[in-house]
Amino acid sequence: MIPYGKQDIINSDINAVVNVLKSEYLTQGPVIEKFEEKLSSYCGSNFAIAVNSATSALHISCLALGVGKGDIVWTSPNSFVASGNCALYCGAEVDFVDISLKTYNISISKLKEKLEKAKKINKLPKVVIPVHYAGQSCDMKEIYQLSINYGFRIIEDASHAIGSSYRNQKVGSCKYSDITVFSFHPVKIITTGEGGLATTNNQDLARQLKVLRTHGITRDHLAMHDKPEGDWFYEQSTLGFNYRMTDFQAALGISQLERIDSFVKKRQALRDWYTSKLSKLPIICPYQSENCYSAVHLYPILISKSCKKNRKELFDELRKKGILVNVHYRPIHTQFFYKKLGFSEGQFPNSEYFYQNEISLPIFPKLEKLQQKKVVDTIRDYIS
Repeated sequence: MIPYGKQDIINSDINAVVNVLKSEYLTQGPVIEKFEEKLSSYCGSNFAIAVNSATSALHISCLALGVGKGDIVWTSPNSFVASGNCALYCGAEVDFVDISLKTYNISISKLKEKLEKAKKINKLPKVVIPVHYAGQSCDMKEIYQLSINYGFRIIEDASHAIGSSYRNQKVGSCKYSDITVFSFHPVKIITTGEGGLATTNNQDLARQLKVLRTHGITRDHLAMHDKPEGDWFYEQSTLGFNYRMTDFQAALGISQLERIDSFVKKRQALRDWYTSKLSKLPIICPYQSENCYSAVHLYPILISKSCKKNRKELFDELRKKGILVNVHYRPIHTQFFYKKLGFSEGQFPNSEYFYQNEISLPIFPKLEKLQQKKVVDTIRDYIS
């Protein structure tokens, strides 16, 4: 069986985790802070706040930006449901901006059009969450300029994009956003098992994120409303959550981070080989923007209109041959839960077209050449 994604764990990763298991701390210890420091240094941000998942990071990022009842958050339909759910967790409304069929990210032209209409009816979003699909950054400079013109805040959903760059700066530098969120799920570029992290350059946002991940509690005496009674004293200043990462997860993250650039380089080599072999078939290979350096979390192909096979037929054939391809994603607005909120099929046609024709091919650092050749040969033989 060839999975579509797989973690890369070596002895140094295992030893890093074992060392923490033998230490005084399993959670809320010094390794989490070390991981945060290394990640913020890698990305070029001022602060990094580690949590137990990217979903948690999205949730508390919305809260830190003041998202609540009566507010509206916009994101991409072409994403995992967490990109929309985080707004609903806060009691806000969620809406979507259709994607570009070239980049598979939020369409800048459709975003501009939607903002113009929203301004006229006084329904502008409080926050926009661009999703860096498959590892390629959205056009953040354009989105940032629109945020200045229309007054919204920005959370980059970079769950696919740790190790990516945009305009020669690492995704996560937050040059064009308030907060950037990463995922460390096992199929992502680096893993902590489960885990996530938010970067920001804003000290107040960083403080809020740290409080929100730990039940709303602070031990910083200077940040307390009540007078501290002693060094043991802590204060719950707001309603927070238990979204903390463990020290042994952070240890795995530190170890993985040492190899992140080699992971991305290998993924790019696999991408380039796929493209060289598939580009002459009735298949649309993923576009690479000249302004982006992608971490290549996914390799999504689209079945061309000229292809004699449809997506399901090719998907089933690949699965039958032991190639565990996947589909990313069923558009959020077409999910049953979101239909109950008033969304319907046909609202975001580009995202729906993409979903109906997309297949994610296997791509991960340990994918062997013979395995990759089997994927390409199976596709070529079946659709020719």
